[in-house]
Amino acid sequence: MDILSVVSGLLDYPREEVFSSKVEILQIIDESGLDTELKVKLTGFVDTLFARDLMDLQSEYDGLFERGRSLGLWLFEHVHGESRDRGQAMVDLVSVYREAGLEISQHELPDYIPLFLEFLSTQGKDNAEKWLLDVDHVLGLLMCRLEKRQSDYVVLFEVLLSLAGSELSLDEIRKQIAEEKRDDTTQAIDKEWEEEEVTFGAESLEKSCDSATRRPSEKQRRDLDVPVNWVDFNASPTTDATPRVEGM
Repeated sequence: MDILSVVSGLLDYPREEVFSSKVEILQIIDESGLDTELKVKLTGFVDTLFARDLMDLQSEYDGLFERGRSLGLWLFEHVHGESRDRGQAMVDLVSVYREAGLEISQHELPDYIPLFLEFLSTQGKDNAEKWLLDVDHVLGLLMCRLEKRQSDYVVLFEVLLSLAGSELSLDEIRKQIAEEKRDDTTQAIDKEWEEEEVTFGAESLEKSCDSATRRPSEKQRRDLDVPVNWVDFNASPTTDATPRVEGM
């Protein structure tokens, strides 16, 4: 599905090589199976995006997706958080990529959404739709958070949910995140990485090894956006052509 490759490129960090492919991108959008309204919205997004100065756009992208965790573009961040399950899920996903004949850079995490979409673009329409439907709750969560920030990037997630044929209740997600506080402010980031108080003697023995890491405590994080754990994430459709990932 070429349209998935297009969405992957648009959602990734802005680069000159993508900007130089505007004509091809617009042609793929026009020839895609998206409904007319989505085609118009996506075309408008491309026109607006590519009219921007690249360095300004890169700076804005950093502020949107790379400050705080709530809009992080890593699937398992929003499912497993910092638990050990995330590591195993990523190992399993790498295995799926390799079985499909794909190798990823050692600098890339396999659950990075633009990379995941690039993989899906090689898996055929039916398989790609099943994979997207399997993660529609994460895509919907990101879409609603982008909507709340009035970001133009929201249209990319609208496209993905449309391609998945998702029947997700976005209104429920909007209610769920209505009271979330932003985690990309200076104060929130400082609080996120606040170091725990140093203790000595017997009191220090009560702390586990994990508490010595720069990981926020529950108290420090309780008023911030946090990953949403979905209990039905393991219930995935099966497909003969594409192996499934444990934990997806």
